[in-house]
Amino acid sequence: MNLLTVENISKSFGERMLFEQLSFGINKDQKIALIAKNGTGKTSILNILSGADAPDSGKVNYRKGIRTSFLEQEPNLDPKLTIEETIFASGNEVLTVIARYEAALENPEDQDAYQNAFEDMERFGAWDFETQYKQILSKLKLDDLSVQVGLLSGGQKKRIALANALINRPDLLILDEPTNHLDLEMIEWLEHYFAKENMTLFMVTHDRYFLERVCNEIIELDNGTLYPYKGNYSYYLEKKEARMEQEATELHKSKQLFKKELAWMRRQPKARTTKSKSRIDDFQTIKEKAGKRRNEHEVQLEINMERVGSKILELHKLVKSYPEKPILDKFDYTFNKGERVGIIGKNGTGKSTFLNIITGTDRPDNGKVVVGDTIKFGYYTQKGIVVKEGQKVIDVVREFGDFIPLMKGRQISAQQLLERFLFDRKKQYDFVDKLSGGERKRLYLCTVLIQNPNFLILDEPTNDLDIVTLNVLESFLLDFPGCLIVVSHDRYFMDKIVDHLFVFRGNAVIEDFPGNYSDFRSYEDSAIIEGRIEKEKQQESRAPKKNWKENSTKSKLSYAEQKEHKQLEKDIQKLEFKKGEIEQQFVSGDLSPEDIAELSKALKAITDGIETKTERWFELSAIMEG
Repeated sequence: MNLLTVENISKSFGERMLFEQLSFGINKDQKIALIAKNGTGKTSILNILSGADAPDSGKVNYRKGIRTSFLEQEPNLDPKLTIEETIFASGNEVLTVIARYEAALENPEDQDAYQNAFEDMERFGAWDFETQYKQILSKLKLDDLSVQVGLLSGGQKKRIALANALINRPDLLILDEPTNHLDLEMIEWLEHYFAKENMTLFMVTHDRYFLERVCNEIIELDNGTLYPYKGNYSYYLEKKEARMEQEATELHKSKQLFKKELAWMRRQPKARTTKSKSRIDDFQTIKEKAGKRRNEHEVQLEINMERVGSKILELHKLVKSYPEKPILDKFDYTFNKGERVGIIGKNGTGKSTFLNIITGTDRPDNGKVVVGDTIKFGYYTQKGIVVKEGQKVIDVVREFGDFIPLMKGRQISAQQLLERFLFDRKKQYDFVDKLSGGERKRLYLCTVLIQNPNFLILDEPTNDLDIVTLNVLESFLLDFPGCLIVVSHDRYFMDKIVDHLFVFRGNAVIEDFPGNYSDFRSYEDSAIIEGRIEKEKQQESRAPKKNWKENSTKSKLSYAEQKEHKQLEKDIQKLEFKKGEIEQQFVSGDLSPEDIAELSKALKAITDGIETKTERWFELSAIMEG
C-alpha cells in the first residue's frame, strides 16, 4: 500500500541548486534510508516530506488519512513545559484518553466522567498503551517527567522528541539522524524496537550498523540522481560497487568515442551536409558524457609527523568527581607509540571530562598528567567550529596551517586537504555561513588535521557526518601513524579504527578491554549468558527437591503471571466501578425490597471478587519485588 508519492521535486537556496526533478514513493512497512553527501539536501528532503517545508517545484502526495511524525535533528520544544506535559501535548488521542482517565480518578464524585473515561480506556486499548509508552521513556532514560524542558541538554531534548515520535505510532515515521545523542545501549534498544515493530520508516542516518540491521531499502542521492537499492547496507555497498564499475566502463567508452568524434570534427570542411550537422549535434552530447568525472578521492597519505619521543602520555593516579558523581578514581595509564584507543560508555559517565583532563582544558582533583615534550595534540570537540563573520572556507583552514608535510619532501596543501574531504575548489571560496551542519563539522575536522598533530583526540567525530565523509575520515585515520583516542557511538567506525577500548562503566569504574566494539559486545553477551547459567546452577544446587514449590514462588514472574498481574489491575478497576454504581443506586432511595435484596447479593459478590483479586495481585507483586 502506497503511503506517499514524491513527484519531480526541486529545491534551491539562492543560486545554489540542492536537487531537482526527484521522484520516488514510500510503501507501507518499508524501512528506507536516504544516503547522500552533506550539503546535497537530505534534511531539506525530510522537511518537504514532513510538511515543514515546500519544494520550489513538484509535489508530495499523501494517502488520505495517514498520520506522520517527524524527528528533527534539532527539535523545537516549548521550554516552559515539563517532559510529561510535552508528551501529553503531542496530540496523541490515546494519551488524551489516559489524561482524561487520570483526571477522573482525582475527581471520584463525578461518576459520569469516570465511567466515560473508563470506557474510553477500554475502547482505545489504553491500558497496554500506557505500559508501552512508560517503557519507551524508561529506555530513553527520561525518568523524572517533572523536569522543565528548558533545563535540559540538546541530547535530552532529542530523546524527548524521539519518545514522542515512537509513542505516537504514526503510519509513517520520518527520522533525521535518530541515533545522535543516544548512548550505545539506547541505540541497540532502538534497533531491536524498529526491527520487531511493523513501522514504516524514512530516515537519514550515518550509523552503518543501524542501516544494516533496520533498513530494508536504501535510496542514494548521487550527483543529482536517485539510485534505489532493495536491501540493507551490505547489499547497497555490493550493488553500488557494481554500478561504479559499470559507470567507469561507460565513461571510458565515452572518452574513446569523444576522441574519435573530435578528430572527425577537426577534419570537417566549413560547408556541411544535413547528415554531418546531425553528427555535430550528437558530438555535444558525447562531449558532456566524456567530460563527466566523479568528485571522490581516496585518501592515501604517508604523513611526515613531527618526531615522537619515548615519552608519549602518562596518567598518574587521576582523581576527578562532581557532587555525588565520581568520574576517575586513581586512574593510571601509560600510552605507547601508535596506540589507538576507543572510549565507550553511557552518557554522563565522564568520557568528555576525561579528554578535557588529558588536553589540559580541565584539571583533575588529584594526580597528574605528564605529556611528552614532542607531543602535539589535535583535539576535535563536540562544540564544533567558531568562525568569524564573512569568512570563506579556505580562509578558516589557512588560519591553522597552509600544508601537511608528507614523506620524501612532498606536502599536501590546505586546498588539497579540503578537496580530499569533499570541498571542491568552488566550494572552498563559499562563505562558511552557507554550509550545512555536516559540512561545518567536515570543515572543523580539516582545521584539526592541517595542524599536523601526532596525537589525535576525537570526541564524537561522526555526529552529523555523511557516510561518504565517514569513509574518507576512516581512510585518513587508517593511514595516520600517531596516537589516537576516539569517543564515538558509531560502532562501525570504532570497529574499523581502534585496537582496544576504555569502557566507562560509571562511578569511576574504567575497564581496559583488548579488542574493538564488536569483540566487546560478543564478550558482554557471552558473559551475561554464562552468568545466568551459573546463577541457575547455584539456585538448583542450593534448593532441595522437596522445596521446589516453595522455591518457585520466590522466582520472578513467568510470562503468563505477568499477563495475569496486568489483567488483575484491569479487573479490579472494573469491579470498583461496578461497586460504585450499585452503591449509587442504594443512595437514590427508589428501590423496592426485591431490588434491594438482589443488589445486596450483587454487591457482596463484587466485594468478594475485589478482595480475592486484590489478594492475588499483592501475591504476584511480592514475587516481582522479591
